[in-house]
Amino acid sequence: MRVGVDLGGSKIEIAVLDAAGRELLRRRVATPTGDYAKTLDTITGLVLAVENRLGIRASVGVCTPGAVSPATGLLKNSNSVCLNGQPLLADLQHSLQRSVRIANDADCFTLSEATDGAARGAASVFGVIVGTGTGGGLVVSGQLLAGPNAIAGEWGHNPLPWPHADERPGPSCYCGKSGCIETWLSGPGLARDYRQATGVDLDAGQIAVRERQGEDGAVACLTRYTDRMARALASVINIVDPEVIVLGGGVGNIERLYRDVPQRWQQYVFSDRVDTRLVRPLHGDSSGVRGAACLWPSTACAD
Repeated sequence: MRVGVDLGGSKIEIAVLDAAGRELLRRRVATPTGDYAKTLDTITGLVLAVENRLGIRASVGVCTPGAVSPATGLLKNSNSVCLNGQPLLADLQHSLQRSVRIANDADCFTLSEATDGAARGAASVFGVIVGTGTGGGLVVSGQLLAGPNAIAGEWGHNPLPWPHADERPGPSCYCGKSGCIETWLSGPGLARDYRQATGVDLDAGQIAVRERQGEDGAVACLTRYTDRMARALASVINIVDPEVIVLGGGVGNIERLYRDVPQRWQQYVFSDRVDTRLVRPLHGDSSGVRGAACLWPSTACAD
């Protein structure tokens, strides 16, 4: 049995998968906002409770915002700031008395979709979460790539490729730089672009509705957005050349992206033809918790 835990900013979700990937149990509770100690206790309590319910001792994988630094063993780059600088992996291993595996949310999303989701069977998969932020993960031959710095797939903190004159220097990013892909492609980035062009403050979902209704401002905004997405993903294709790109997150629900982005990236990719597929996720919001469980192979047993 494998336990996956999805540690989000507003909720903590846990699921138990059997060796075949079938979900046996799922629970969800609110995240103790801003309280590291209570967050740790909540995760521990959830794991022990589901194990007691099913009469098992399972492997445990955890999906987190941010990543564990190989240099310090402490969590870094989390937008749930109470986790940054904390020994989350070591503390969970101590409280659960076993080995635990941790990966960031985009990595777990990608692993889930590559294992038994929309990219099942693909030799190389780039997974994208576009919502509040813009994350990415990379799976090759079924194996999640983390890298020596634990930042593989962090395309959102590269500059937007082939910027137009009016896109320089670009919006300020929380990382301290300007013009990062995340500042353009995240949900807040899309909303900012629409607001600057129209003076109206809407979220990404509302903009998509207006685009489908044919509103000029929304159509123009999403035309700019699809071109920026195409440029950003073309740079990934030029480096990694994945078979499949899976597009998740709230912004990934915009239908026209799956039609327009592959048409537009043709002009940016360094190839005569682009066979990379851009697809919707199969597991959607469940990919985080499923991917966390998949950090352990199906044959793993708790030690």
